[in-house]
Amino acid sequence: MARVNELRLIARVAQLYHVEGRRQADIAKHLRISQATISRLLKKAQEEEIVRTTIVAPSGTFVELEDGLRQKYELSEVIVVEASEDRQSTIMDRIGESAAHFLEVSLQKDEVIGVSSWSETILRMVDNIHPMRSGLAKYVVQTLGGMGDPTVQTHATQLTSRLARLTGAEARLLTAPGVAQSREAKLVLLGDPYVRETMELFNKITLAIVGIGATEPSSMLARSGNTFSPNELAELTDAGAVGDMSLRFFDRDGKVIKTPLDDRVIGMPLEDLANVDRVIALAGGESKTEAIHGALKTGCLDVLITDNFTACRLLEETGPSS
Repeated sequence: MARVNELRLIARVAQLYHVEGRRQADIAKHLRISQATISRLLKKAQEEEIVRTTIVAPSGTFVELEDGLRQKYELSEVIVVEASEDRQSTIMDRIGESAAHFLEVSLQKDEVIGVSSWSETILRMVDNIHPMRSGLAKYVVQTLGGMGDPTVQTHATQLTSRLARLTGAEARLLTAPGVAQSREAKLVLLGDPYVRETMELFNKITLAIVGIGATEPSSMLARSGNTFSPNELAELTDAGAVGDMSLRFFDRDGKVIKTPLDDRVIGMPLEDLANVDRVIALAGGESKTEAIHGALKTGCLDVLITDNFTACRLLEETGPSS
């Protein structure tokens, strides 16, 4: 009977604490037991499974999908947002809203943020960020050349500059095209002191925010002129490329695709991205599913923010590389 009496007392203490919401000091006074004993009995209540923790996922959240993706791709965090329809514009809006909130709550002091500024999804994120206190982040560094067609270049420049203002940081723009005309032209552009100063900050980036693109460039990137010709894209596809992060291409196994085209890109290599402490990828949509799968296999990413439709497709991905 001693065992039953002990369990009865543990259950009573648990009821007073968890159901009635009374403080440990009040329970100790009420039962004439020391507070240290109350603390010990509450711990015992969990060990005996008298108290069990149940998480009820709120409507619009996808705990099982997030857990499945974390395990499959060995990610530290996954956020799956609810999209009402499997349309790219809707998905970008929802991902942008969620990414803005995540950045606001997780940004650390003196963070050096790297951002690929030709991503429409990242642009939606910036549109949803609330201003933070001055000096919270240190720099916002553009990680892919931002010069291009003037009609869309303003988006890239403003994305970096606005993100810097919103996070209280100093903007460091990469005043060069994302794709040089030739390897020789790239070397000339790298001789510019402002370009060099920005690129020297790549190894100081503590948080990188990247989009994931399919081999076929997004409309924003295509309009900017910072992409390759159809023949060059076909060459990348023939080499096994399924997608890119900042115009650095990879196959569905996450292996980096190296061709002479890579020598013309002015931006952060994937090898450097892999060394960043925290890398957040924002991507979703049916056309990008294979690219997202490949990107997750590169080992560069820590956090993925995607939509419920894409999450389901990623978990259904099968084959020797999954």
